[in-house]
Amino acid sequence: MMSGNYTSLDNQKISGSVPAVSNPVQVTVFSDSNLQTFPPSDAQGKIAGGYLPPRDTDDTFSKPAPGSSSDEPQPSGWLRTFTVAAYKPYFDVDTSDVVERIKDSLFPFKGSFSEKTANSPDLYGPFWICTTLIFVAASIGTFVTYLAHKLQNKEWDYDINLVTWSAGLFYGYVTIVPLGLYIILKYFSAPSGLVQLFCLYGYSLFIFIPALCLSVVPIEVFRWVVAGVAGFMSATFVALNLRAHIKSAGERWFLIVAGIFLLQLALAVVLKLYLFTVTV
Repeated sequence: MMSGNYTSLDNQKISGSVPAVSNPVQVTVFSDSNLQTFPPSDAQGKIAGGYLPPRDTDDTFSKPAPGSSSDEPQPSGWLRTFTVAAYKPYFDVDTSDVVERIKDSLFPFKGSFSEKTANSPDLYGPFWICTTLIFVAASIGTFVTYLAHKLQNKEWDYDINLVTWSAGLFYGYVTIVPLGLYIILKYFSAPSGLVQLFCLYGYSLFIFIPALCLSVVPIEVFRWVVAGVAGFMSATFVALNLRAHIKSAGERWFLIVAGIFLLQLALAVVLKLYLFTVTV
């Protein structure tokens, strides 16, 4: 007999040695609908509570492998110079920051570049400016030389040394000159940040990119004017941004600033003679 969610069985229908009685004994069987599922308790041990993994479970895969960079102590002192982590902050800049600094290099008379980059100098812009200069100088120089030879019906051969020479010139200049200036300023008790000098000289070379593009015009006087204007703007940009800082070096500050200005002009003359000039 069925009653609700319970099942009643008469003891007469159950076989066994127990004698039958007048009153039936009801055996209750719980149906599945009455069963409730309880979440496991917060037990400790290998079986953790809830849906979390066991607390003493093997977490080998969540730990760094032995011998990885996190287990090894980071080098300190001058050894840190040879690590990637030492230069990572100088490449963490936005495109808007780089564009803004390029604009400042095109308006050299402001002299506010050093103040804006005093706390956040970068090497990203100088690296790509030098790299762009190398490829622009090699490609435009090759193209102009090719046209000059074809117009005169002369045989033309590609000169691979133009790429290597440009790379040595731009990378060498933006590295050696700031390093030498850093030592000089330190000697005169007016030290400046080395990375800030790299940043300043790197952005000062941007003006030579459009100057190289204008050297396609086959007029020698025009090329001299372009090289002179680019050199003057670049030299003024560097000299004015360092003038305020170098004044603290004493009475010789003018000689240092004049040397910086003339050295930048000398770079423009070298570029004119070897990159802006086409010989057949």
